[in-house]
Amino acid sequence: MSDETASGAPETPLQLGELGPGHDIPEEPMLDGDEKTAVDLAPVFDVPVNISAVLGRTSLSVAQLLKLGPGAVLELDRKVGEAIDIYVNNRLVARGEVVVVDERLGVTMTEIIKDGDAGV
Repeated sequence: MSDETASGAPETPLQLGELGPGHDIPEEPMLDGDEKTAVDLAPVFDVPVNISAVLGRTSLSVAQLLKLGPGAVLELDRKVGEAIDIYVNNRLVARGEVVVVDERLGVTMTEIIKDGDAGV
């Protein structure tokens, strides 16, 4: 059997360094039954991410901020029992509820936000 394509050109694998500007690296087709698992993500397991749980927001002027002192109460834009927003690297990814774990505050996720579903 010949190592030639239908055009008659020899079929040799390209090395990464041989690709010039404007060339895309071809993706391997995903075969039926070829499922991705957590093991496939192993190279990114050690990448740090910032997670924020936002209880609510408010807006103050600098003058109002300077008047705050111990015991001051800030009214937030959320109601008691309303879900809080969970951000990963400043991107809304989930909503959840505040919980207490061993006398510390925590968050349990109740809803995962899909792309485009993050309506305000």
